[in-house]
Amino acid sequence: MNRRIFLGTAAGLAFSHASATWFGAATPGQTGKPRLKIGFLGAAYSHAEAKLKLMQGHPDFELVGAWDSDPKVRSEVAAMGVPVISQSEILSVSQVVAVESVVRDHARLAQVALAAGKHVHLEKPPSLSMAEFKEAVRLARERQLILQVGYQYRYSPCFNTVIEAVRKGWLGQVYMVRATMNNQLAVKRRAEWGEYAGGVMFELGSHMVDVIVRLLGRPVKISPFLFTHGRFNDSFKDNTTAIFEYPTAIASLSCATFQPNSSAYRALEVLGTQGTAVIRPIEPPTLALDLAKEAGPYKAGINNLEWPKWERFVGDFAELAVTARGDGPPAVSLEEDLTVQETLLLASGMA
Repeated sequence: MNRRIFLGTAAGLAFSHASATWFGAATPGQTGKPRLKIGFLGAAYSHAEAKLKLMQGHPDFELVGAWDSDPKVRSEVAAMGVPVISQSEILSVSQVVAVESVVRDHARLAQVALAAGKHVHLEKPPSLSMAEFKEAVRLARERQLILQVGYQYRYSPCFNTVIEAVRKGWLGQVYMVRATMNNQLAVKRRAEWGEYAGGVMFELGSHMVDVIVRLLGRPVKISPFLFTHGRFNDSFKDNTTAIFEYPTAIASLSCATFQPNSSAYRALEVLGTQGTAVIRPIEPPTLALDLAKEAGPYKAGINNLEWPKWERFVGDFAELAVTARGDGPPAVSLEEDLTVQETLLLASGMA
């Protein structure tokens, strides 16, 4: 398959009915049900600390401990008051496993946990190759286990409001999507992110690739533009853009590592023939929904919406508790996750 192009169906991705049931973050806490034992395989990823803190005292999960191959990471985990136990102990006592390792080990550790019969929360990006992720999906299907990929904006009520507006036709025909996801990366982390050929597009842009696919489905063509513009002696792709072509729309995603105060400028714009939706900033979630005419619960003109109390990861684990208990379907199907992963690898020049 050409790394710049892949063909999909003209209709794009068909989303499962379950996706419509998870607009907004679910409320944690299932009254009267025993807590699920959860362990962490790896704790080196940047989201691990926040997720470990969330699990401490969570009403739906009992944190049994964490493991990591790096002694420094194990010391940091212990300093948080989290038991450091072996990988075999994690697999023995847990019902659910969160994979929060370095990226290169994401898919491998997910496969280990799934093979042991555990439900898995898998940090994004889920793998460096399509074959690795397909194997994890195969194991999840074969053993009828939950495999949840940690794209945190799947549980943002702001993003899901826009997705609902698109799916219900309130914006008319969407013809353009523009996304920006920058940061100001510490120089010492360039080597870490430079492990991937896609650089910042693969690591940080993955969040927005997920959103673009949820909005528009499978692209018919992807063109990545991956550059090294930092004045450092490395080949890390630090200034990147990808163009996603659809039968009646085009999407662009830009990711770079040089922007001061970058969080204030991260944005998503969705342009349709009957309205425009602009999320800026992404956190705290702030949405301007500008409609040509009244649609759904929204008036004609600009509707300004905010969610100041939204927190990362709360919705992920609320859904995980429900799905691991068999009490409801996941918001995103494994088939959809396969499409997101394929799209991400092509946008990152890695397929």
